[in-house]
Amino acid sequence: MGRWIFLSLLAGLLAWQSVFAQEAPRRPRGFGGPIVLAADDVPAFAEPPKGFDEHRDGIPHGKLEMIEYDSKTVGTTRKMNLYTPPGYSTEKKYPVLYLLHGIGGDETEWERYAHPEILLDNLIADGKAVPMIIVMPNGRAQKNDRSDGNIFAAAPAFAVFERDLLDDVIPTIESRYSTFQDREHRALAGLSMGGGQSLNFGLAHLDTFAWVGGFSSAPNTKKPDELVPDPDAARKLKLLWLSCGNKDGLIRISQGLHAYLNEKELPHVWHVATHGHDPPEWKQALYHFVQKVFQ
Repeated sequence: MGRWIFLSLLAGLLAWQSVFAQEAPRRPRGFGGPIVLAADDVPAFAEPPKGFDEHRDGIPHGKLEMIEYDSKTVGTTRKMNLYTPPGYSTEKKYPVLYLLHGIGGDETEWERYAHPEILLDNLIADGKAVPMIIVMPNGRAQKNDRSDGNIFAAAPAFAVFERDLLDDVIPTIESRYSTFQDREHRALAGLSMGGGQSLNFGLAHLDTFAWVGGFSSAPNTKKPDELVPDPDAARKLKLLWLSCGNKDGLIRISQGLHAYLNEKELPHVWHVATHGHDPPEWKQALYHFVQKVFQ
């Protein structure tokens, strides 16, 4: 079974690489087309208000820091970026969002693309988000986890990250920080490759995560009937989130899962904004997502 999953993932990523190479010059804001939109491929939320992503003076601010941990899965010391909310205290317990990057990114990608620390500071100050810890690990679980050279060659390492996340990342966070340690207080979400990882891992471990989100999920995403073989079991999720830009040639992946979930009458959020496969899409998706989790 493990070998089959590996080969399936590798085949999907090789196909994605080919599509990307062929389509990117013709689709500067998306790839993987053609794009065929359905009647319900529309925004579930309005565009974020002006200034939602700007640093504000006069409000409490959280802390963003790079930490290291020992990965038994990879056999080396690895890094992850971590946000603690304003007023973080060991006298309280906090929920945790594990936030995953794309195939060309690393533990700094979310900071560069969306500044989660600014979004959360602002939303927490406005009473629109629960104070939470955000963990941004490196989803490329191999000793050389840098995004250089042929980024597609590291595809198998993104599958290995399932064990690093469950066996190393989460135990590290829960041993060092004051967190709740139950599924209702763990969320998993990501963009592109990280969106596929989040759906693959989150839906396979319903006893670990109660909140799962895929933003512009990539071809590493398993087929819908493999992701959700038992719709009744998946009903225990507090939130299943799917979002994508309507100019993104990979939207068919999310559309297929959305259609399957509708067929099985499984509640979920379907949010299609007017963006491509790009940082503005992921920033606004995160803005809306963090207002839903842990509520």
